[in-house]
Amino acid sequence: MTTTIPIERIIPIDQLKADLRKTALARRDALPAAERQAAAEAIASRRFPLPAAGKIVSGFSPLKSEINPLPLMRKLADAGARLALPVVAGRGLPLIMRAYAFGQELNAGVWGIREPKDDAPELDPDILIVPLAAFDRRGNRIGYGAGYYDRTIRRLRSIKPVVAVGIAYAAQEVAEVPTTSRDETLDLVLTEREVIDLRGH
Repeated sequence: MTTTIPIERIIPIDQLKADLRKTALARRDALPAAERQAAAEAIASRRFPLPAAGKIVSGFSPLKSEINPLPLMRKLADAGARLALPVVAGRGLPLIMRAYAFGQELNAGVWGIREPKDDAPELDPDILIVPLAAFDRRGNRIGYGAGYYDRTIRRLRSIKPVVAVGIAYAAQEVAEVPTTSRDETLDLVLTEREVIDLRGH
């Protein structure tokens, strides 16, 4: 009788995640700029799967080859949503979401990411548009390793009903993301090809 040892017993989960992250980001970086722009526009042109009017929706300022959520954020703002952008409060802490409107002047924050100024009001979003490096069809995601969004989603879910919406290129999908108790799942994933509804998982 042979015993199968789970791969995570052989390779630490953090290493598995790092390898998946590296592979998924390489696929993302390899997408031509025109294809990346078309993907962002395709997501924005599709019907958003949640009511947005009167909701607080947090997006993000795209970094490097990340899919650009700004066309979708503009559409949701036009539909009556209030927008917010994340601000890094410190390593190991949840993100602070501050009010944002198109045309508003932004600061350069951690890693040069554009974020609202300190006088912008703090908001607790109803819907979070979440960046990611990789995702699977169980709602698991790999971020960039610092855990900011996991902490943020956990904090918000402890105080109100929120919907976490991953946004990505279809090329960032992987068969399975290894998880720990620190990881928060996504409710939906939007790619240029489809809306993946994970709320029943």
